[in-house]
Amino acid sequence: MRHKKSGKRLNRNSSHRKALMKNLTISLFNHETIKTTLPKAKELKPKIDKVITLGKKNNLQSKKNLFSRLQDKSSVDKLIKNLSQRYEKRKGGYSRII
Repeated sequence: MRHKKSGKRLNRNSSHRKALMKNLTISLFNHETIKTTLPKAKELKPKIDKVITLGKKNNLQSKKNLFSRLQDKSSVDKLIKNLSQRYEKRKGGYSRII
């Protein structure tokens, strides 16, 4: 039984799933749009929203947390300098699945 288990498994083990989500997040920030399957996109959306919210704070601790999550300096810089200013007045719902 899967009681109290959150998220889809996507037919991958946990380390592969974690790497997949990190790579999708980095490519979404670099290209600002990606093409993927619907279950992957639905799993990615909450993670993206949390990362963008963290990037809007723009202090040293949030930068360190972003780098520990993404481990890509160019994505962190782009997120803090460009994307956080774009979503400055919103309180959530930054990403959209089409």
